Amino acid sequence: MVMRLLVGRCLSALGTALIPTTLTLAVLRAGGGEGELGLVLAAELVPLLVLLPVGGVLADRVRPARVVLLADLTRCLSQAVIAGELLLGVYRVADLVLLSAVAGVAIAFGSPAVPRLVVAVVPGPERLRVNARIGVVTSLSAVAAPAIAGTITVVAGPGWAAGVTAVVFAGSALTLGGVRAPVLAPESGGVRAPVLTSKFGGVRRPLPVGRELAARGPGFGRELVEGWREISRRPWFVACVVGHGVWHFMAGLFLTLGPVVAVRDLGGEASWALVVQCGTVGMVLGVFLAPRLPVRRPLVVVQIGAACYVFPMAALAAGAPLPVMAGAYAVALFGLGLLSPLWETVVADEVPESALGRVRSFDQLISFASRPFGLAVAAPLAGVAGIAAPAVVGGVLVAAANLIAIAWAPGRVQRR
Repeated sequence: MVMRLLVGRCLSALGTALIPTTLTLAVLRAGGGEGELGLVLAAELVPLLVLLPVGGVLADRVRPARVVLLADLTRCLSQAVIAGELLLGVYRVADLVLLSAVAGVAIAFGSPAVPRLVVAVVPGPERLRVNARIGVVTSLSAVAAPAIAGTITVVAGPGWAAGVTAVVFAGSALTLGGVRAPVLAPESGGVRAPVLTSKFGGVRRPLPVGRELAARGPGFGRELVEGWREISRRPWFVACVVGHGVWHFMAGLFLTLGPVVAVRDLGGEASWALVVQCGTVGMVLGVFLAPRLPVRRPLVVVQIGAACYVFPMAALAAGAPLPVMAGAYAVALFGLGLLSPLWETVVADEVPESALGRVRSFDQLISFASRPFGLAVAAPLAGVAGIAAPAVVGGVLVAAANLIAIAWAPGRVQRR
């Protein structure tokens, strides 16, 4: 089942990363400009942000494999319709907007279910290793996807690229949807489920895998409130998520302003490609090493990893030469590579499975919202204050927000 989970996550990440390039080229071929392209890409983001809390509740109500199956099948159908229209020569921006919105709804419901699926399938001692493997395959998929979509579009057209994306999502739906988790006996007859003590000293009871929350009785509003209570009683989680939101925002700034500086001052487009490639190597290396390093306080490593984004911001502010810029970005993504599997594992260990979907939906909401906001405001900020000033302020903020959060990481929390 673990191998099936890895293959499914790889396919899902590949399909997700194929979509932006395919949509961009489709809009451009339809004669659309920046406004139309922005509208198509935003159409996916808006329903995603609005519906993520709802998706978190659903993820805690329904078997995670079932939710992921339906979400990826929906994305498969939306891409298939796009492929059909483009292959028939129908280039309508309005249709692309609508179908992108459908995909955003599917992501909102499917994303919070994925951590629950991992928890349901992978035993606690193995989660860090499996999360690291998932991080490697998803990172490589995200890197390969633009090249795949671009090549298919150049050779055969965006319709075929959308068709390939639909096939990829069909594969991820059938793979992840077929994951079968072990089923625990529900509490009944006055016999209580086993009690587990979390590393924070709290008490948590495992939710029987596959049991539908609809049978429990609480309504949507009550479950949403209970999910927020699970979040609010964990100040370490709130502090870390705020810090992660800051680095996502700064990533939006850097990924907008960095290419401008690279093309203008560092030798052209090839120089920015080198920066991105160095970052990719750093992230894969970090994800690979995360389960192999002797980490005793994972939350501390997580926050230091997020704070490493100060280095590319500092290089951007200083107008550093290409080797320094590339090295700084590699260090930043190495830190994020360490962060990803450690964070996934700590949250899965410390949050009751019955609330994991709702808690992670809050985490994902902050992340999904922050980076597009950074992308949107980068150019206006640079137009008013130049590049150096926002980069300096951003570097200070990303370091401070994440390092301060370490104060909420209890000293007794150690890696198992």
